[in-house]
Amino acid sequence: MPQYKALLFCFFILPVGSFNPFKKIVDFFRTPCDSRDTFNQTDLKRDLENKLFGQHLASKVILKAVTGFMRDPNPTKPLVLSLHGPSGTGKNLVSKIIAQNLFQGGDSSSQVHLFIATHHFPHRELVETYKVQLQQWIRGNVSKCPLSMFIFDEMEKMNPVLSDTIKCHLDHYTHIDGVSFRHAIFLFLSNEGATIINQIVYDYWKEGKQREEIQLNSHGLEIAINRAIFNNKDGGFWRSSLIDSNVVDFFVPFLPLEYKHVLMCIRAEMEAQNLRYDPGVAENMASEMRYFPEKEEIFSVNGCKGVKQRLKFYI
Repeated sequence: MPQYKALLFCFFILPVGSFNPFKKIVDFFRTPCDSRDTFNQTDLKRDLENKLFGQHLASKVILKAVTGFMRDPNPTKPLVLSLHGPSGTGKNLVSKIIAQNLFQGGDSSSQVHLFIATHHFPHRELVETYKVQLQQWIRGNVSKCPLSMFIFDEMEKMNPVLSDTIKCHLDHYTHIDGVSFRHAIFLFLSNEGATIINQIVYDYWKEGKQREEIQLNSHGLEIAINRAIFNNKDGGFWRSSLIDSNVVDFFVPFLPLEYKHVLMCIRAEMEAQNLRYDPGVAENMASEMRYFPEKEEIFSVNGCKGVKQRLKFYI
């Protein structure tokens, strides 16, 4: 049986509750693959600057990492980025921005594959089944389109066994059973590390420093995230070979958003809905969102999450 027919058959016999990206299965066989030739660094830089608010550090790292990877005709390994930070700070948005700048269909492209831990892998007793399915899905898609992107959301809720399953595709192997994964991109999205990130940003605020001064090595930020997620028994990276094998290229911190950033999100959403920007409406809405710490109320509890849904109650 040809490889892709075997892959298709595999997904027809999946148990209830397992992942099953049927909506892309037709595109998988019919759509030609997008290549590296379509990438434009200037476009990616512009999108990060115009759409991602309050994340100078993430923007810098993402632009550098993606540009370097896409410009290399012969990468030695896949690009692996682990995005960490509080809810609503832009992790999912960044995955969409990257997809939009690499593939004609953006995150709807048949070359982009999203896995949500609680949706695609909900049953712990089926972890061995999930392992086989996940490996087959990654292998089958990379076999057809080497430049494929795999997004794993809610990594803090992922079974660590599944995290380890992914590792073999991320290392410096020329081929694994005849398939090269070196042109693929893997993104891990997680709220893990948020406590450490929040504390460092708060410390900068207390010291009268600008958040824009924070770098990956500030207060050992990247290393601190690495250690925190590796030692978190309740997270998807607990004692994971993804961490101790050093296959992750960057641990990217997403900083908690302030009031001014929430205003930016509201304005962007108004423009996206073709509404005239009303500063009064934006300020009223932003002021009614929750902020922390309780005394100073500096950072938005939910970042910009919920802005789109809440806006309709203010216009």
